[in-house]
Amino acid sequence: MDFKDDIVAISTPSGMGAISVIRLTGDSPLKKVEPFFKSKKGTSLSNIKSHTLMYGDFIYNDQIIDEVVLSYFAKDKSFTGQETIEISCHGSTYIQKTIIEKLLTNNIRLAKPGEFTMRAFLNGKFDLTQAEAVSDLIYSDSASMHKIALNQMRGGFQNDLKNLRDELLHFTSMIELELDFSEEDVEFANKKELMSLIEKVKLKIQDLKSSFKYGNAIKNGVPVAIAGKPNSGKSSLLNLLLNEEKAIVSNIPGTTRDAIEDTIILDGIKFRFVDTAGLRNTDDEIESKGIEITKDKISKASVLIYLFDINDSSESEILNDLNDFSRNDLSIILVRNKIDLKNESSTEIKSILEKCDDKVNDILEISAIQKKYLDVIKNKLLDLNKVSKNEDTIVTNLRHFNSLSNAESALIEIERGINEGLSGDLLSIDLRKAIDSIGEITGQITNDEMLGNIFSNFCIGK
Repeated sequence: MDFKDDIVAISTPSGMGAISVIRLTGDSPLKKVEPFFKSKKGTSLSNIKSHTLMYGDFIYNDQIIDEVVLSYFAKDKSFTGQETIEISCHGSTYIQKTIIEKLLTNNIRLAKPGEFTMRAFLNGKFDLTQAEAVSDLIYSDSASMHKIALNQMRGGFQNDLKNLRDELLHFTSMIELELDFSEEDVEFANKKELMSLIEKVKLKIQDLKSSFKYGNAIKNGVPVAIAGKPNSGKSSLLNLLLNEEKAIVSNIPGTTRDAIEDTIILDGIKFRFVDTAGLRNTDDEIESKGIEITKDKISKASVLIYLFDINDSSESEILNDLNDFSRNDLSIILVRNKIDLKNESSTEIKSILEKCDDKVNDILEISAIQKKYLDVIKNKLLDLNKVSKNEDTIVTNLRHFNSLSNAESALIEIERGINEGLSGDLLSIDLRKAIDSIGEITGQITNDEMLGNIFSNFCIGK
């Protein structure tokens, strides 16, 4: 790939604003911008020093387009590792469009999504995990996600992986050295030390993988479905959680026909709540479709809040619903609602709990119209989504998780090979697989397709 040509893009959000920033980078953007710029002080743009500003006019065919401030960053002192210019202009969409159009006439092309960050990676300004953290930082919408992305951008994840990879590389070189001296019957790699190292690396990888549940929840949000019979209080609970009248509350069964979604952030974790149509048998075609949507939402949720009114639900109804929705990867919060009403049912809470799946170990009792019960639900959600996590390194990226899983599988094969007495050449194959899997995370092992997929998800101008 050749990334030496000069590119340009608007780096600020699209639309009208007070100020807009237009960014250029490449081998010679300064020379190409110079014909369009006239300093207010008459200073030549060719004399500008790195990390300084110059105030002047952007001109085309002797016509002033706008008064601008030009920032200059010399090669190797910029974000991309190439000569970079940022033009701060007024935020008129006409001005932005016109400046870009005029620059394109001087052998400058429009940047592709993520191309500035890709150039920074290719020029060795940071590794692939740090490049991906740039995007995470831009899209962070909570203090926790901001903290994780900032730590990763500063090389926290990179350092952990580098240490693991270096240790595996050392042993691989020792094993391969033995192969070169196979006729001498010399042992350079101690198998007991290798087994100890494999166990150490495997535990570290498992620790990183275990943090993914927490990291993914922070990055993408925990999908939470609120389900139950009609009039069990689902919409009231959603309104209570969101502190607004998001869903219509009515005594008429089947009021909620479609899934209603919104998010809140609790203790740095984003929860995506879905209020679903009431579960019941119905001949109403529209309501039936709503119930189908409900079941689909529950199938994709990580947490199910199942509400029931003890005066309107039998033990068998509750247990049958929970049995239908139960999955190994689904956490269930069983909630008895409307405890402010008199209990006229013979159904026993204790009996329901005894017959529930092992994943349901208690039943919360609330009134969804009373704010004093809000913390009960919130605390339960946080308890279900707390995992043992490394405060320094938290995995938030599915690509990283998959590569760690591949590395772990290779390490397990190495352990099996050592126990079965496999030769060094066979062990080195799995060692190389583990090393390459780790290298794929940081970008030490890459291909054009992988890079294209990663950076295509960036915004243009970054």
